[in-house]
Amino acid sequence: MLVSLIPTEPVVVVRPTVERDDLGEPVEAGPSREEVRCVVCPGATSDMDATRPEGVIVAFTLHFPKTYAGSLRGCSVEVRGARYDVVGDPQRTTEAATPGPWNLAVEVTRADG
Repeated sequence: MLVSLIPTEPVVVVRPTVERDDLGEPVEAGPSREEVRCVVCPGATSDMDATRPEGVIVAFTLHFPKTYAGSLRGCSVEVRGARYDVVGDPQRTTEAATPGPWNLAVEVTRADG
């Protein structure tokens, strides 16, 4: 077992799934869920514009392990009991630049208020 001084915590990747009906048309099915242990770093928070004075944007940066093979484009992630949307299409850092066990930094965000 690999021992690390950097703590990880479980997050749940929620991936939308699409199935096809008898005519081949897409039908949204229930999402698939996958638990992954990540390094969770708080991201920047910011107030929204004047049209939403009580609104705030909350963000995290999640560092996924090198062993994680899936794409996160279009997914959401549950972090500490709340759901956040993945920003864009996260890409891995090159192997030469990541000597540690994490090489996929993923920004997630949600808007409250």
